[in-house]
Amino acid sequence: MESITHTLDILMFAAACLLLMAGFPVAFTLAGVALAFALIGSFFGASITLGAIPSRIFGTMVNETLIAVPLFIFMGVMLERSKVAEELLETMGRLFGRMPGGLGISVSIVGALLAASTGIVGATVVTMGLLSLPTMLRNGYSPRIACGSIAASGTLGQIIPPSIVLVFLADQLSNAYQTAQREMGNWSPEPFSVGDLFAGALLPGLALVGMYIAYQLFVAFTQPHKSPPMKVEPGEAPTISQVLHALIPPIALIIAVLGSILVGIATPTEAASVGAVGALLLAGYRLNEDKPWPIYIAVLGLVAVLALTFSMDLRIARSEIPTTDMIGIVAAAVFCAALAWGIIVSLYRVLANKVLVPVMQSTTQITCMVFVILIGATFFSLIFRDLGGEELVKEILTGIPGGAIGAIIAVMLVMFVLGFFLDFLEIVFVVVPLVAPILLQLEMPNGEPMNPAWLGVMMAVNLQTSFLTPPFGFALFYLRGVAPPTVKTSDIYIGIIPFVLIQILMLVILWYFPTLATWLPKVIYG
Repeated sequence: MESITHTLDILMFAAACLLLMAGFPVAFTLAGVALAFALIGSFFGASITLGAIPSRIFGTMVNETLIAVPLFIFMGVMLERSKVAEELLETMGRLFGRMPGGLGISVSIVGALLAASTGIVGATVVTMGLLSLPTMLRNGYSPRIACGSIAASGTLGQIIPPSIVLVFLADQLSNAYQTAQREMGNWSPEPFSVGDLFAGALLPGLALVGMYIAYQLFVAFTQPHKSPPMKVEPGEAPTISQVLHALIPPIALIIAVLGSILVGIATPTEAASVGAVGALLLAGYRLNEDKPWPIYIAVLGLVAVLALTFSMDLRIARSEIPTTDMIGIVAAAVFCAALAWGIIVSLYRVLANKVLVPVMQSTTQITCMVFVILIGATFFSLIFRDLGGEELVKEILTGIPGGAIGAIIAVMLVMFVLGFFLDFLEIVFVVVPLVAPILLQLEMPNGEPMNPAWLGVMMAVNLQTSFLTPPFGFALFYLRGVAPPTVKTSDIYIGIIPFVLIQILMLVILWYFPTLATWLPKVIYG
């Protein structure tokens, strides 16, 4: 019986991969394959718990961590519509363009800023492809260097927090970590949260940006004809006020969202709501800069409320409230009223300029797509486990020579190869729940258990390559859709090769220097 169920597990995973590569819808493929193999398994006498499906789906939909997903999506789409990216690209291009490789460097910097403020790969790649690619080509850039720079910088939203990929990955790793600790006899483990993974991914994400820029400079000085300086007319260099006007809003939003998570003021879900409100205020400001005062007052109100929340006890459901706390509560109410006024003004402006409705439609469509995939993946993983898949995966990983080292190398190779054919969501929802609980039980060569933050960052960097590797790299499709006809598809595919190699090098660095991913979480959370 065990051999039959193990065979069914292998066939089930293979069938899902083949159907996904054939282009069938992800959610329905995962759920359909699961249902089909549940019926086959029942026929052979396997114990299939279909009755657990409703409770699993309910548990997914009431997960407070996942509430951050639609809020982050709203923030990213609203920022993309508010022309923040356009101003950043134009200003940074004029600022760095006069140096060799300057346009490529500006694309990397803007990609990092947009990654930390929007986190949506498609919007970032399309925006930079429309605005930067023609400028780079017009100034004599090699099409391969230009396309590779834009596609790679656009995928930084997968590794630099706050990233939707990191939210999903942290949720899956949190469940896997709890399972692994229980299997090891620890029934009260320290929780692993989205904040831990955000903190762990920050330094590797910034290091990856630095490696992109280092490559740009290397090409500029060794092959100057491929990335020449930009032809800037006298007087076209941006002024300090123009640079600050372009940089301050996204940086302030990044600090408000990411900073509130890392210093412990807010949970990721609360920080996502701050980001959504901040993006709405920024859009309201951009759409009518002649009347900025309602937005200024609202931003001050938001900052003041966050400061009061951090420094005072604002709970009103108490029998006794000290005078200082009562003053803080009244002040917070006034600041909330100022914030509400700015939100109403911003809502009116984005609605009057026909921005709000498209943003809400895009947010709803993306959110629904993601959660339907998540439900299908939940169905798939449950049936896979019922057929004994967890034991099969454990046998395979523990039987690989080299112990934890061999197992992690094998998983990384499988994820990298699957990235050629599958989307990152499919890998996160299908592969990670199967392998992470086993990996987190293995001991590293130093005798310590595998750190979930390090494992999550390794997986995140690996998954980032799935956007760049043909034939199904989504960043390549996005860029091909907006690139001029003079740019060949081969230029795009060849141009991303150095950046994929840089990402693989980043994996090697993380392997030999795991503290790059574990140091900051320990400093912040202990």
